[in-house]
Amino acid sequence: MTQELRRTLGVFDAVVIGLGSMVGAGIFVALGPAAGAAGSALLPALALAGLVAYCNAMASARLAARYPASGGTYVYGRERLGSFWGYLAGWAFVVGKTASCAAMALTVGAYVWPEQAHAVAVAAVVALTALNYTGVQKSALATRVIVAVVLAVLAAVAAVSFGAGDAGRLAVGADASAGGVLQAAGLLFFAFAGYARIATLGEEVRDPARTIPRAVPLALGIALAVYAAVAAAVLAVLGPEGLAASGAPLSDAARAAGADWLVPVVRVGAAVAALGSLLALILGVSRTTLAMARDGHLPGGLAAVHPRFQVPHRAELAVGAVVAVVAAFADVRGAIGFSSFGVLVYYGIANASAWTLGARERALAVLGLAGCAALAFSLPWPSVAAGTGVLAVGAVAYAVRGGRGGGH
Repeated sequence: MTQELRRTLGVFDAVVIGLGSMVGAGIFVALGPAAGAAGSALLPALALAGLVAYCNAMASARLAARYPASGGTYVYGRERLGSFWGYLAGWAFVVGKTASCAAMALTVGAYVWPEQAHAVAVAAVVALTALNYTGVQKSALATRVIVAVVLAVLAAVAAVSFGAGDAGRLAVGADASAGGVLQAAGLLFFAFAGYARIATLGEEVRDPARTIPRAVPLALGIALAVYAAVAAAVLAVLGPEGLAASGAPLSDAARAAGADWLVPVVRVGAAVAALGSLLALILGVSRTTLAMARDGHLPGGLAAVHPRFQVPHRAELAVGAVVAVVAAFADVRGAIGFSSFGVLVYYGIANASAWTLGARERALAVLGLAGCAALAFSLPWPSVAAGTGVLAVGAVAYAVRGGRGGGH
């Protein structure tokens, strides 16, 4: 049984997978909490989140070009900083993104059948795990369709909202504060956190030294442009207070703009977006699980690659099973902050790894690392406490095992 994955993804598919990870349910659910923190300074908070994401993306892209293997920052931290830091990055990613998977699955349930959200969430996880099992090309094809649908829905919301909105509501007022902007940027980072899925799938990308550094900033740039347009449009029609109070801001914006016909379309778009995010998340978590299993940090059986479909099938089934159990019982609200904390730690380690590559990378790496730390510790304190606790559990587990595994 071969243990290597097949390189089938070109630049277009890599960009689409990155977009599928980002232009997903995050934009449907993160704007309200972010507006609650930042008030009228929502757009500067979005710009700050985008800047930190750009620094992280460039660090990830340069590292992925040098180490084109499954596992993303788990691999980079291991190779550049040592086994423990790679392990900690992998642990933060797998735990944080498992929470994200459950949140996305529950978002599908909430939009498709609110009264049976948990049951629908579990069904979505089972269906997408089965799709991923049959090969990454089928996943990439499904993601193309999902991205096209979501972009069309977001464009429609932006168009009707700009038409009915008041541009004066985009001005930053006295309600804004530096702390609020930081917290909002940390929450909005949840919506950006998929750009490095391309790097996580590095072992399945053709000509990774050229493809990954092109695909990552392309995907991030498109997502940032879409987010800025949608955030500005929704803010213009609802205002900071209305946006902060909204549980479904895009639906509410369409309704406030007099486009009631668009509300059910937004519901469908949100469900499809959450499915796209969930599909890409399961891909990313299973590949990091594969890499950690190869190094002995997780059970070795999870490192198996299917001889026909060329996917880490046991890792995918294990991830799908855990996510299904969490989705059956979890609450969607706490997952955004918890996931953001874990992912910011993950990218902090990516920036520290990039700093070791040479002088050319150091300026962006230092900015990215400082940005990750600032955003992580400005999140709501329950998210910081839970995230720190989970990292501590992982560190203790590593110490108890004496750092076994990862003989690189």
